Amino acid sequence: MSVELMNTKEVASYLDIHEKQVYALIKSGRIPATRATGKWIFPKKIIDEWIESQAGAGLHEARQKGARIEGALLAAGSNDPILDMLLTTLKSSHPDFYIFTASTGSTDGLKALGRGYTDVAWSHLLDPASGLYNTPAVLSPYLEQLKGVAVHLFNRELGLLVLKGNPLHILGFDDVIGRKPRIVNRQSGAGTRILLDHYLQKAGLAAEVLPGYDLEVFTHMEVGLAILSGEADTGIASAAVARLLGLDFIPLTTESFDMILAQATFFVKGVQAFLEGLQSEIFQKKVDKLGGYDFKHAGRVLHAVC
Repeated sequence: MSVELMNTKEVASYLDIHEKQVYALIKSGRIPATRATGKWIFPKKIIDEWIESQAGAGLHEARQKGARIEGALLAAGSNDPILDMLLTTLKSSHPDFYIFTASTGSTDGLKALGRGYTDVAWSHLLDPASGLYNTPAVLSPYLEQLKGVAVHLFNRELGLLVLKGNPLHILGFDDVIGRKPRIVNRQSGAGTRILLDHYLQKAGLAAEVLPGYDLEVFTHMEVGLAILSGEADTGIASAAVARLLGLDFIPLTTESFDMILAQATFFVKGVQAFLEGLQSEIFQKKVDKLGGYDFKHAGRVLHAVC
């Protein structure tokens, strides 16, 4: 079967569901499919578009429900373990404040923000042309109708995760290129995926040269778990995940993790409470134990559209 066309078994694997569920979706008309020579086929491009539309619909539904909860904000985009830690910390000081967050990847977070599905987009998007993180994203075509602002949250170390003891002796990205270990990748549009593609482009290599390039997960923690389980030999994730899972960490870069939102939303009580919590000594002491984070400029406005 062509990689552009999938059968029921392949689309079930692609969606990580049972094949019987695929037939149920077909019967109810809830998944795009075409019948050819007596078999159901699924164009991959259309399935990808369907997945995006389903995610958007889910965010929109959550947006409508969240609007009915005073003090609630919706967030979507990149993910980091300490975001959950911060939201837990905030519950003690601001019990009436809620942030409901979805790990969609930085690019899809921007799309959701531009479409009004979410209040905040978590982002760590590298612009290869300028070498800047996130500030060019405020001028993204996804946000044409939005007077956006980028607010710095923290810097974090990003690198290659490997099993304890580094059995393959991977010392940097050159070893990934030269030895071609099995990697685990992030989904299309994720900031980490964009960084990996940037490294490959600089090396003049096609994605297909890396075994496992098509093995996609949605969070840094899943990258670490794929390595622990033996599904992959290495993958790019934060130093915090390596520490939490007992993996070795090979630094690649330090990146800026920020939030992008409408200028009006920036002054909402919940956002200000979030930034206060981020800058608090109590929270930062908790994170110090993980290492790999720098909060020196937390809360600084990086760029605003006039």
